[in-house]
Amino acid sequence: MPFRQEIANAVAPVLQVDAQQILDRLETPPDPAMGDYALPCFPFAKNMRKAPALIAQDVVGAPMPACVKEARVAGGYANFFIDKAQYAAQVMRRVDEQGAQYGAQNLGQGRAVCIDYSSINIAKPFHIGHLSSTAIGHALYNLYNFMGYKSIGINHLGDWGTQFGKLLAAYELWGEGTDIETGGVNRMLELYVKFHAEAEKDESLNDLGRQWFKRIEDGDPVAMDLFTRFKETTIREVMKIYDLLGIHFDSYAGESFYNDKMDAVVQELRDKHLLVKSEGAYVVDLSEENMPPCIILKSDGATLYATRDIAAAFYRKKTYDFAKCLYVVAYQQNLHFRQWFKVVEKMGYDWAKDLEHVAFGMVSLADGTTLSTRKGHVVKLEDVLHTAIEKAKTIMEEKSPHLENRDEVAQQVGVGAVVFGVLYNARIKDIAFSYERALSFEGETAPYVQYTHARCTSVLRKAGTLDAALDMQALCGEFAFPVVRLCESWPQTLVSALEKNEPYLVARHLVELAQAYNRFYYEVRILDEENAAQTAARLTLTRAVKTVLSTGLGLLGIGAPERM
Repeated sequence: MPFRQEIANAVAPVLQVDAQQILDRLETPPDPAMGDYALPCFPFAKNMRKAPALIAQDVVGAPMPACVKEARVAGGYANFFIDKAQYAAQVMRRVDEQGAQYGAQNLGQGRAVCIDYSSINIAKPFHIGHLSSTAIGHALYNLYNFMGYKSIGINHLGDWGTQFGKLLAAYELWGEGTDIETGGVNRMLELYVKFHAEAEKDESLNDLGRQWFKRIEDGDPVAMDLFTRFKETTIREVMKIYDLLGIHFDSYAGESFYNDKMDAVVQELRDKHLLVKSEGAYVVDLSEENMPPCIILKSDGATLYATRDIAAAFYRKKTYDFAKCLYVVAYQQNLHFRQWFKVVEKMGYDWAKDLEHVAFGMVSLADGTTLSTRKGHVVKLEDVLHTAIEKAKTIMEEKSPHLENRDEVAQQVGVGAVVFGVLYNARIKDIAFSYERALSFEGETAPYVQYTHARCTSVLRKAGTLDAALDMQALCGEFAFPVVRLCESWPQTLVSALEKNEPYLVARHLVELAQAYNRFYYEVRILDEENAAQTAARLTLTRAVKTVLSTGLGLLGIGAPERM
């Protein structure tokens, strides 16, 4: 904001520091009565050898730019009161000029960011345990694109491992010729659960599972045909859910894609004398980093997740030359990522610093049950989404029976409620899933933000075209000005969300803006026939709010209905 910059430029010579240091420390006081901006002077006390209150006195005594109407001392703070009308005019003009691109900044300068998220498993249902990774990853994908990067969305499919041998063994024992095509992933889940139940009684079944997986590894035609059918059926079903969520990926290269790319990694580790033998396995020693060894090859020569992830990172760096590579994976895998990131660093690649684990909390069921595919403890995401859509449709039939595109809006509202429920809290927070909470349309939810967006649209539609000068004093009151401030701080919120990889900062800002606008809507007469200039200013503010809400919902992967 120019006002912040002007204050920083005026204050910097007094404190004998760079203006950027002032910008970094300027705060917004919690109480508007304390000013519009505040500069804490404590950080400067040591160098200036002065009490913070005396430094604040020097600051407010300096010549101030025209945008500052008054400067006061409050303890060790210098508080600045700005010309609100001038401020509102600048903010509204910028939103109007930039439109849907308001808040966008070319921070990435076209550099690539790989985002590994969702990563569903073949032959297993897409359940609510995948929702956090999917929603957070998609929001980051949109955010990085908006901020000038080129996002590469990667669905690292779980399509390798002995579990597929077990599934094929189960199919051989209890499956029927067409039941995968007709029963889909649900039938695969039944077979998988049954296999594990029976294997607890007969351990020889696990040997049969390993034999089938060996056949997959060896490229056996019968095994590969079955495995391909399972994979294609899973992806076909999963795509329906991704379509519902409005998500697409740039790559579906899963674990199996890297089968022929791991030997080179193992050989390089050997050549660089990083691979050591330990209890029959080959590992990279990480004791100096206070971590357990990173296992690269098991004693039978088989590779592990770390081997595949390292091979995948090399492939992505070579293919996309990423500036960052993000892994949106639950915090249970913290050690795994720390280990193999460190291995890449030890191999001498400085881009290891660009690998980042974007961790999130675990999902359990509200009754305390842990999600477990092998035990059948899953809540299918498709069921949750369709239930939310039906609930939205029922509410609309009661409240808006004549809404033309009711089905489309119900989908936007229902899906939005589920996605926003994940994105509204800091990602590291554990989630106890409940239908009631996921489908709530009350309080700090997507439907509340969406309804506010529709309300803005309705106000603008009723107003029609108004050709009048803008009286920006109309935006300086106790209900309008907080809305202006939230519009102004939107670009900085996006920067913070990007720096921290935290979409919840976007979600919280949208709720705060919606709440502030609704207070303004109820307390102030927006369409005032007796004062066209004030009405024009209030409509400009309404249009700005609609712009920010629409943009923000879009970044979160949520629709912004024009009518509800």
